[in-house]
Amino acid sequence: MIESQQNNITPQRADRSRADSAALLGANSPLQRMAEQLQQHSSVPDRWEVVADILEDNGEEVQIALKKSFDTLLLRMKQLQASDLDLGGPGCQERIWFRTHGVKQQDRDLGNYSVDKTDLLIFNLLTVSDRQHLLKHKYVDFSYRVYDEQGEIWTRFRATVYFDLNHLALNMRRVNDRVISFSKLGLHKEVAKTLSLKYQKSGLILVTGITGSGKSTTLDSIIDANNRTMEAHIVIIADPIEYVHKPIKSIVKHREIGRDVASFKEGTIQALRQDPDIIMIGEMRNAETMLTVLEVVDSGHKVFSTLHTSSAIESIDRILGEVPADEQDRVRTRLADVLSCVISQKLVPSENGQRILAKEVMVTTPAIQAAIRNNNLGEIYQIVHQSSDKGMITLEQDLARLYSDNKISYFEAYINANNKRRFEELVKHDY
Repeated sequence: MIESQQNNITPQRADRSRADSAALLGANSPLQRMAEQLQQHSSVPDRWEVVADILEDNGEEVQIALKKSFDTLLLRMKQLQASDLDLGGPGCQERIWFRTHGVKQQDRDLGNYSVDKTDLLIFNLLTVSDRQHLLKHKYVDFSYRVYDEQGEIWTRFRATVYFDLNHLALNMRRVNDRVISFSKLGLHKEVAKTLSLKYQKSGLILVTGITGSGKSTTLDSIIDANNRTMEAHIVIIADPIEYVHKPIKSIVKHREIGRDVASFKEGTIQALRQDPDIIMIGEMRNAETMLTVLEVVDSGHKVFSTLHTSSAIESIDRILGEVPADEQDRVRTRLADVLSCVISQKLVPSENGQRILAKEVMVTTPAIQAAIRNNNLGEIYQIVHQSSDKGMITLEQDLARLYSDNKISYFEAYINANNKRRFEELVKHDY
């Protein structure tokens, strides 16, 4: 999200969350009884077979009750306007943790959850195929949703389960219930044209940033803007699917890795046979996916994707660095031809205690194409710095703007700058 809403949790709903948690943790609760059963088998080599058997022996009604109790934790997460929930494993110290406005804190109101309880609670959330994937690969990603009766809406979460000292740990990330309006991204009209299928039918657009920087939120906003304005076919390939776009003017297809398609590469190749106008690939994780994406864009399609990089130059470096040395010249030329725009972003703590979007925007001009082809990536920063008329902005310029507008502190602006010397030159501030 760009800026969080004020916390709207009511005392009544907070009391309900605590009561539901107490029922889940109580001395006579099904979870407590199952945890005691599990403790009796602590020396059994195959712990997870025992966990599965205990859940199965307690019946479907108890399994459903456990899920419903867990759902109340997710609704509390939503009430607190938290972005993430962490639970399970020794590292959580038997507590539930929420990240709210960028700060991770344990919720002492919800009591203690032993590792036996969290192992049962987390394992109960998984389907048979999810459990098989977890035990084979030592992690599993999946999507999850909860019905919010007050808002009369399904809230979606992106989940990952992994091992922490032979116990299960869970992270749940909340997906926004609604897409943020494209206008709130604050992008220049020339950049908006680059992102729109109406004005540019092909090209690669990257939204980059560290985990938790709002990449998915920005990408969903861009997809939504195209969905609202163009009659087209949009194919979304993600792991897992987060926000589900309702078709407005466009056909919108969602393909989840592991459920609807085997991999990003296969999903991208298959999309070519589905007559798409826009392909959104949740993440370019490896060289194989990157090369496939370049081929797809080269064939005349508009492709959106993400990278875990903090700047436009780093994004180009990352793609080139993933391919073998003898392929780099060819990939460099292709990238220069197809790369349309890079938006690199961070969510920075703001003066009002929330978080605000700071971004770097690069639009590929002939000068930038030449810099990429000639491997003069150092020139790109200066080109972006001097091209505000084309909608470009460096991260340092945007941080300086936010600081000048009193939206963020000098300290936050400085520590979030990629190039701190450039930032200091921009604000001319003695720190």
